[in-house]
Amino acid sequence: MTSTRVFDDWPERYDRWFETPLGKKIKHYEAQLMLDFLKPAQGELILDAGCGTGVFTRDVLAAGASVVGLDISLNMLQRSLDKARMMPFSCLQGDMMRLPFRESVFDKTLSITAVEFIADAAAAVAELFRVTRPGGLIVVATLNSLSPWATRRASEAKTKGHPIFERVYFRSPSEMLACANVDGKFATAIHFSKQDDPAQVAIIEEEGKRLNADTGAFLIASWNKT
Repeated sequence: MTSTRVFDDWPERYDRWFETPLGKKIKHYEAQLMLDFLKPAQGELILDAGCGTGVFTRDVLAAGASVVGLDISLNMLQRSLDKARMMPFSCLQGDMMRLPFRESVFDKTLSITAVEFIADAAAAVAELFRVTRPGGLIVVATLNSLSPWATRRASEAKTKGHPIFERVYFRSPSEMLACANVDGKFATAIHFSKQDDPAQVAIIEEEGKRLNADTGAFLIASWNKT
C-alpha cells in the first residue's frame, strides 16, 4: 500500500483539484454513478472505507444515511470531519485490509478510489463483505485500466515521478468483479478526456452511458451479500 505520508501531504491539493472546472465535472459524474449504485437511504449505517477528505461522503450523508469514515491518513480524516460538521458522521484512522469492526455491522459498505493503492484487492473486498450485514451491499470504485486516463496517469508516474500514481494498481471491470466469489455488476463514467470541448462533455457521457461502455476512467463494481 502507498505510504501514509504520501496521503498526508495531499488533502489540500486533492480538494482544490475538485474545485477546478474539470474537477467539478468529474466529481458530478462520479458522484452520480456512485449514488445510482449505492442508493443510500434514511436510517442506513454505511462505511466509507478510504473516505479521504470526504469529497463523496457528503453526498451519502445528504441522502439521510449515517456514515462511518475510515482512512489511513489523519490529515485526510480531519478534512472529512470539517466538511461533515453537524451531520451523522464519525471517523477513525485504520487500514482497509484490517477493518476494526466486527462482522455484519453495516447496512452497506463503500470505497471510492482507494483499492487501487492495494495490491491484494480481493482481500480488501473480502473485508468489506465481512463487515456488511447479510442482504447488504458492497460498492467499490476504482481507476479503470481500460481507460485512456489510466494510460496517461501511468505515463506521468514514470516520467514525472507523480507520488500518488507511482504505486497504483489499475484494474479492469472483469478484474474487479473477480474480487468476490458472487456475481456482481459494474458500470463506468468519465468517458471524456481533458482535451474534449467542455460543451460536449454531457453528450459524451450520455453516449457512454447509453452504450454501457466499459472504458470510462471511473469504474464501479458492486455485489450483494447473501
